[in-house]
Amino acid sequence: MLRPRLPDVPTLPTTTVTPQQTQAPAYFAGRTVAPYVGAGIGAVAAVVVVGIVLTALLAAVAISAVSVAVAAVVLRSLLSSANKR
Repeated sequence: MLRPRLPDVPTLPTTTVTPQQTQAPAYFAGRTVAPYVGAGIGAVAAVVVVGIVLTALLAAVAISAVSVAVAAVVLRSLLSSANKR
């Protein structure tokens, strides 16, 4: 009594359609694209790794330069104060 009634699902007529080929199939050379994609991914990975390494080296050189400059300023001030005494 309180249950909703669902409408019947109409069945679609089934017709078989055969696809017709309008173009000639392309010539297949027998080579796959997978090796080239793998080489491309490898090249991108190598570039990323080289970039990371070069950035780390640049940061190390910059930190070393700053520490040498600070040490030079400290030594200069120590030597100049020793000469004034």
